[in-house]
Amino acid sequence: MSRVWPYTHEKVSRSDMLVGTSYLLDDASRPAIPQNLNANDVKYDKSNTIILVPQPTDDPNDPLNWPLWKRDIILLILSTISVIASTLSPLLAANTVTLAIFFQRDFTQMALLTGCHLCGVGAAGFIFVASARIWGKRHLYLFGTVLIIISSAWGGAAGTNYASLLWARVVQGIGLAPFEALVNASVGDLYFVHERGKRMALSNLALFGGAFFTPVLVGKITQTIGWEWSFYLIAIFAGALLPFVFFFVPETAFNRPDNPSVHAPEQGTSHTLSAQHDFQASGESKDAQTPNHSSAASFEKQDYESRIHNASSEDPNRPTPTTHPPKTTFVQSLYLFNGRKSDANFFKLVLRPFPLFFHPAVLWACLIQGTLIGWTVMIGVVLAAIFLGPPLWFNEVETGYMYAGPFVGAILGFILSGILADWSTKRMIKRNKGFYEPEFRIVLVGAQLVFGCIGLYGFGITAEHVGRYGWFLPDLFFAFVVGGMVLGAVASALYIVDAHRDIAIEAFTCLLIFKNIFSFGLTWGAYDWLTSAGVSKTFYIIASIQVGICLLSIPMYIFGKWNRAFFSRHDVLKMLHL
Repeated sequence: MSRVWPYTHEKVSRSDMLVGTSYLLDDASRPAIPQNLNANDVKYDKSNTIILVPQPTDDPNDPLNWPLWKRDIILLILSTISVIASTLSPLLAANTVTLAIFFQRDFTQMALLTGCHLCGVGAAGFIFVASARIWGKRHLYLFGTVLIIISSAWGGAAGTNYASLLWARVVQGIGLAPFEALVNASVGDLYFVHERGKRMALSNLALFGGAFFTPVLVGKITQTIGWEWSFYLIAIFAGALLPFVFFFVPETAFNRPDNPSVHAPEQGTSHTLSAQHDFQASGESKDAQTPNHSSAASFEKQDYESRIHNASSEDPNRPTPTTHPPKTTFVQSLYLFNGRKSDANFFKLVLRPFPLFFHPAVLWACLIQGTLIGWTVMIGVVLAAIFLGPPLWFNEVETGYMYAGPFVGAILGFILSGILADWSTKRMIKRNKGFYEPEFRIVLVGAQLVFGCIGLYGFGITAEHVGRYGWFLPDLFFAFVVGGMVLGAVASALYIVDAHRDIAIEAFTCLLIFKNIFSFGLTWGAYDWLTSAGVSKTFYIIASIQVGICLLSIPMYIFGKWNRAFFSRHDVLKMLHL
């Protein structure tokens, strides 16, 4: 490629195509499409200026073939149930002392009610992701919702039995796992690249930000009708949402042949685009327009037809561009399963995420998203100890109200990430002559560095001296931390979906496992750490670690394209027969 952004340092052959690099924009400042492309076969959005990535097929059952309003309704339902599911993790944050007295346990044992819950999320992720790879996501969303209903009713009925409540929390974590692991991947199933920014911000707000409003309510619920009702109400709301999930969330995973997708060649190749296999299928949206009414969806027709011929020879039952199965009826969309999505061995799929922890992009995403989530969990489990004692003597209601600030921070982080994700990417695409690089998403981490690290340093300073600073400043800095967390979650999720779509679901599993195991470790030792080192010193260390992690985005931005090129030719999972 004559223009490279970010830099590419590896020479490749002309036949190598770089996954993730896409040609998106068309305007009057240059030729309509790059050299050597068949303009009649390119599909655009309604404005006829943005090339659709991935290029949709003509199968009516492709998720991208559904109207935008239907896709948005699906995402809205998934985001709503994700809010309910995500409330489970901080459910006990506001009433830690109340429950410690009720069960006659120390703070560490109460923190383990959250820590073991997080372990349940991480452990279940392996099984659910493998299941999603083979049978799709719909059955897991329904199973997770049912499990949340049952385990929440169980937790409320645990009485004085600490062990029973502990296991109920573990099962709640298992119910949460499908939403943490798969909702972001569903955004990739449902939307084109240029549509994902705000929607990914919404899904991350639901998964991470919505949880911070829970303690605001739980404190009041505990004081008025008892802590048990914080569990019962979740069961009730999840039960109310179950029919919506069943009737209006069809399967978003879609099995397709090598799908035409608009990808740009690597450095050293001409400006051609070719068919590129994606992890999930894409279909033709009603937003899509095909100039001159061409039904083909490739840029190099001869190459595409050859691919389809080869695919059809390998599997005679596989649909071709001119023969598609009939459109799925509403009743058929209610089935839990609609066929296998992969012929891979289930147990091999369970093992697939492990090698990816050594994949630079996946490791970077784990650190960017997982560490700041862990710090927020740590703040949550120690908040009660800081404010329930002297000199403020907060009760559970006032401690719960301390989460109003983080909730506002999550909302602002969502708004800011949605604006920046689209604005910065479009601006950089124009500077890059219409070519999109997934590394453009990494720019959002700059905002995480500012907000998240200011929040951590500030919280450490003010929470150490609440008698001098009061409750407002610690709460304000807690809001900064959560805002930075949302920004980092959106940046990492978008980058994984756009740059490494073929391993996106395994990568999200790695993120799920890392952040939950990391958070579990922090809940295990948080109180002892603060007791021995003090609040300010502890958070100085934490904030400095976070600064270093955010700065890792600089080499990731510079070498991310090289990393994509390397792993596109050196498939680690294939080498390991996974």
